[in-house]
Amino acid sequence: MHDSIEYSTLTSVKYSFASRRLAATALCAGALLLGSTTALAWDGLVEKQHFEMDEYTTVSGATIAPVRIGWEAYGTLNEAKDNVILVTHFFSGTSHAAGRYAEDDAAPGYWDAIIGPGKPLDTDEYYIISSDTLVNLNAHDPNVTTTGPASINPETDEPWGLDFPLVTIRDFVEVQKALLESQGIEQLHAVIGPSMGALQAYEWASAYPDRVERLIPVIGGGQSDPWLLATLSAWAAPIRIDANWNDGDYYDGEPPLDGLREALKLVTLNANHWQWANETFDRSWADEDADPTRDIHARYAIEQTLDDIAAARAEIADANHLLYLVKANQAFVTGHGDSLEAGLADIDAPTLILYSENDLVFAPEGVRDTADMIGADGTSVELVTLDGNRGHLDGVVGIDQAGDRIRAFLAE
Repeated sequence: MHDSIEYSTLTSVKYSFASRRLAATALCAGALLLGSTTALAWDGLVEKQHFEMDEYTTVSGATIAPVRIGWEAYGTLNEAKDNVILVTHFFSGTSHAAGRYAEDDAAPGYWDAIIGPGKPLDTDEYYIISSDTLVNLNAHDPNVTTTGPASINPETDEPWGLDFPLVTIRDFVEVQKALLESQGIEQLHAVIGPSMGALQAYEWASAYPDRVERLIPVIGGGQSDPWLLATLSAWAAPIRIDANWNDGDYYDGEPPLDGLREALKLVTLNANHWQWANETFDRSWADEDADPTRDIHARYAIEQTLDDIAAARAEIADANHLLYLVKANQAFVTGHGDSLEAGLADIDAPTLILYSENDLVFAPEGVRDTADMIGADGTSVELVTLDGNRGHLDGVVGIDQAGDRIRAFLAE
C-alpha cells in the first residue's frame, strides 16, 4: 500500500549529509510510471500510454467526467488475448512496475526483478499490463496520468478539490476492466499486486471470478482491519492539521507541503520494520556538530534521512490524493459488501498469497485468516512467507525470493 520511495532497497546508509541525500534519492528512484492495443516484445524500455473514458459512474453512483489514466505494458498480447497478467500497484505507487522510460533512468520499475524476458513474469510468454489508479498519489509526476481532486472539473474549469467523489478499490478495478476491454481483453491469466495492489487483486477475483484464472496477492489481506484503519488515519492527520490544506481548497495558493511531508515520512516508517532501522542506522547525529541531547533543533541521522525521503517524494505528490487513497483503503472489504466471508467465498481462482510474518501494516494473522476463508469452500490456496528485515516492504524489495514459486504457479 505504500510509497514507491519505500519500495526501493536501501542497502546501507552512511551518515554524512551527502550520503543521506544519496540514500533518499535511491529510495525515491525505485518507484519511478489511447495507444496501440499491443506492445512489442519488451526490450527493457517502456512507453507510458493513456486511456480515457468520456465518463465513469462510481459504485456509489457519482459521475466523473472525463476519466483518464496512464498505463504501460511489457510483452506482446497474443492473438487469443489469453496471455494477460494484470499487475496492480501499491498505495503510492504507479503503473511503472518494470523497465525504464529511458536508458539513463536512475532505476527501473519496482518489480523489475520478476518482470522481463525469462523472469517469473516472462515477457516472452505473457502480456503484462499495469495502470495508474484513480486518485494516484503522484498527481504531479510527469510519468503519471490520473484523474482525482487535482484534476480540472470541466463544469467549473477549476480543480475538483473535495468536490471529487470518494472512490473505492472496486472503482479502481472497474476502470482497469474498461481499459482491458478497450484492448479486447476478457480473461486474465493472473492478477498480481503488492499491498494496495493485493486489495485490487482480491477484488478482481471476487467481483469477476469468471475472468480471473489465477490470483497472487502480495503483502495484503482481505480487508482493512482496525489496526490498518488507525494506521491510515495517522497518515492523513498531518495533512489535515496543516493550515495550508484549507479543507482541500489549496490549488490557488500554497499547498500543504509540511503536512504532506510528515504524512509521507509516516508511510515510509510504518511500511518498514524496526530490524531494518536498527541494522541500517546507529545513533549517529545528522550533523556531527549538532548534538541532539543539547540542541532541540538537532536531529539524529535516521530522522534526517526519513525527512529527506519525504521531501523528495512530496515534490510530485498531492495531499488531497493521499487523503482519497486513505479513504479508499479504509473502506476496503473484499466483495465491496458487508461480509468478508461472502466476498472471499466468491473467489474461485487458485490463489498464491505471499506475505511477511514481520509485516507491521497488514497483520500476518489477518492474511492467514484471509487464506482460510478463500479455501473454506475448496478453492486452492497456498501461503508463502517472505524473509527479510523490511517487514511489509519485503513484498517488493524481496519479491525475487518467491520468483520460482510464482513462475511455477503461473504455469500450473
